Order: sequence, then structure tokens, then C-alpha cells
Amino acid sequence: MVLAISIDSPFTHKVWQEGELSKMVPGGLPYPMLSDTGGRVGELYDVYDEANGVDIRGRFLIDPDGILQAMEVLAPAVGRNVAEMIRQIKACRFVRETGEATPAGWEPGKKSLKPGAELVGKVCDIWSPDMAF
Repeated sequence: MVLAISIDSPFTHKVWQEGELSKMVPGGLPYPMLSDTGGRVGELYDVYDEANGVDIRGRFLIDPDGILQAMEVLAPAVGRNVAEMIRQIKACRFVRETGEATPAGWEPGKKSLKPGAELVGKVCDIWSPDMAF
């Protein structure tokens, strides 16, 4: 499940979803936007800027067991890469389902790695950083 959470009100989310966001993501976000006007969720993830009353940009990938698998925190003026977030969600799902590892830049259908003692010191024999880009 994917959720977007911000300190903005549901009304602000609606305006943003129907306006600016619809220009970036046709049809708007395909997942719920939740309002955390008091910054409680932001405080839990240490992204709430109390002095300014805003959340800084944070992204957290939490698996179905409630375990944090990835996180990214950016300065408010730095934009996020939605395509990279989606790639990471797919990679986390793949790892969970297969037990294999995904090298840098992995995409579905690309080579993955089988963790084990035989892989130690031989990653570059199996996978090249050139394959990531």
C-alpha cells in the first residue's frame, strides 16, 4: 500500500490533486493522500520542522511486516524522483518474493544476485555497474 502524508489539509490536497499535480501525474496520485496537520507522523519519522510548521521531504518504504526497507530525506527545495521510488518499490517486492538481491539500478527482468558465500568478492564477475544504466 502506498500513502502520501503531509501537513496540508485535505482541502489543500484536493486542490493540488486536481490542479498542479494533475499536470505532473495524469489523473493525479493513484493512492491516498493523508493529512497530518499536527505533524505527528512527521515527528515519528524525524522529518517535521517544528520551527516552520512543515514536514521536510521524506520518503519511507515500509514492508508489510512494518520493517523500514528504504528511506530518503531531502531538503524542501530538492525535488524527488518518482520513477526511482517506483523502481525501489518493485525491487523491494522482488527481494521479498525471491530472496535474491537487486544490484544498483535494477529493473524488473534484469539480472539479480543470489546472496551467499560464493558471491563474496565476485559481484563484478556476475554484474557490471554498466548494466545499471
